Amino acid sequence: MDDRQENGSVLVDGRTTVKRISEREMAVTRIFDAPVRIVFEAWTNPELFMRWWAPKSMGVPLRSCEMDVRTGGTYRLEFGKDAENTWAFFGKYIEVVPPARLVWTNEESENGAISTVTFVEDGGKTLLTFSEVYPTKEALDESLGGLDGTPEQFEQLDELLATLGAGRA
Repeated sequence: MDDRQENGSVLVDGRTTVKRISEREMAVTRIFDAPVRIVFEAWTNPELFMRWWAPKSMGVPLRSCEMDVRTGGTYRLEFGKDAENTWAFFGKYIEVVPPARLVWTNEESENGAISTVTFVEDGGKTLLTFSEVYPTKEALDESLGGLDGTPEQFEQLDELLATLGAGRA
């Protein structure tokens, strides 16, 4: 899994690159074979988001997804196998620039990151960069395990994009 490159990046699955940008920031990049408008829609439409966000290998489904995708809007993602055993991620959108950029807070703990996703189209494909800036180096160090599912999430997103792109050129 650790295919370290000269610039400090780690090529995780042949398509997804993870790089520590600074003591407090990580970035994940991947090129998706879909136009930016479709990739952006998969990140901002709750029904679509629920179909790819939770890595299947995690074994814990995304039970609900509420997204008011606008600057100042909020989101809440609830995970769990049943109603008695759930946990949630929640926060607010700081910046929404369709179809180029999303920035949101992660308010489930005092160590929550500011997450940013940028979408850049090139020749019908989308370069996606997902970055997180944490309040401290220690907060980032503690959260690194959370990125383990990202390659699987992005594979699931690839599968969804293939279905969305059919006939929508």
